[in-house]
Amino acid sequence: MDRMQLLATLLEREERRRDEALAHWRACQQRAEAARGQHQALLGYRDDYRQRWAGQFRQGCGIDLLRCYQGFVGRLDQAIDLQGQQAEHSQTLVDAALRALRQRETRVAMVRKLIERRQAAAQLAQSRRDQKTSDEAAQRMGRRGPRSLQAA
Repeated sequence: MDRMQLLATLLEREERRRDEALAHWRACQQRAEAARGQHQALLGYRDDYRQRWAGQFRQGCGIDLLRCYQGFVGRLDQAIDLQGQQAEHSQTLVDAALRALRQRETRVAMVRKLIERRQAAAQLAQSRRDQKTSDEAAQRMGRRGPRSLQAA
């Protein structure tokens, strides 16, 4: 297998890895968006819940009902905090996946640039060989030309 085939194989592998990194980044983005959505939904639910019960408390309620309310709101606040942490963690994973994707894209670009350089070097070498062959043929024709004219 020659070097250009090896480089082509390397490029295919790096492009595949880049595509995998892109898919991973998109999946992380979707999970982070879902986590943020759940966090926002919990915040909205807590606000609605508090507003509903504010009216109830204005009318008066028993101590048992108030304790039940406070216990539920406490657990809801814990759930909101946990979901907020999950959303932050998900965003951290998105950022890490994006860094990995950029590294893969850089690697693909480097391999492509190397291939371009190798192709340009091969074309230059071929051009020089062709020029040398042409120059040698011209020299041979130049040497034969005057001799063949003298013989005639």
